[in-house]
Amino acid sequence: MCVLLWVVLAIGVLLCPAQASDGYSRLDQSSRAGVDLVVQQLHAHVGVQAHFLFFRSVEKFDIEAGFGARHILHHFLLKPTTCAKGTTPATAETCPFRNDRPLMDCTVCYKMFRDEIEAEPKPYVHCIQKPKLTQMMKQTRRDHCRRMSYTRGAPTLLASTQN
Repeated sequence: MCVLLWVVLAIGVLLCPAQASDGYSRLDQSSRAGVDLVVQQLHAHVGVQAHFLFFRSVEKFDIEAGFGARHILHHFLLKPTTCAKGTTPATAETCPFRNDRPLMDCTVCYKMFRDEIEAEPKPYVHCIQKPKLTQMMKQTRRDHCRRMSYTRGAPTLLASTQN
């Protein structure tokens, strides 16, 4: 009985990293674009020494803005890996997750048009180690993302009249 329990636990340990590693592959194209933007900026930062990969989504809002445009807010976690910073191509299979470092809590807000991230408004990216994230930072993130999206009732070409 004890041996059977150990076998079940060993199989569970082997399957857990595999489930976490395919989280990125299960994201839709618009979410992947945002995650890729964040990872690129995070790895370009001089103070970041570890190599990070997508771990899991916390929340995501995808708001249709009309005419093929969408505003996206994606809150997710990145996890450090055993690979050196800048390793490419990096997957959870080639770069296993580390459990001795804190997760990176990230939020990204951006506008997409025809499956491309628009330069205007400039995408907002904020990442911090999860233990250091405060309620005030969370509120600042939400407020910034709300300001980025279009206000309902804004003037449009369809509302203009000719004399």
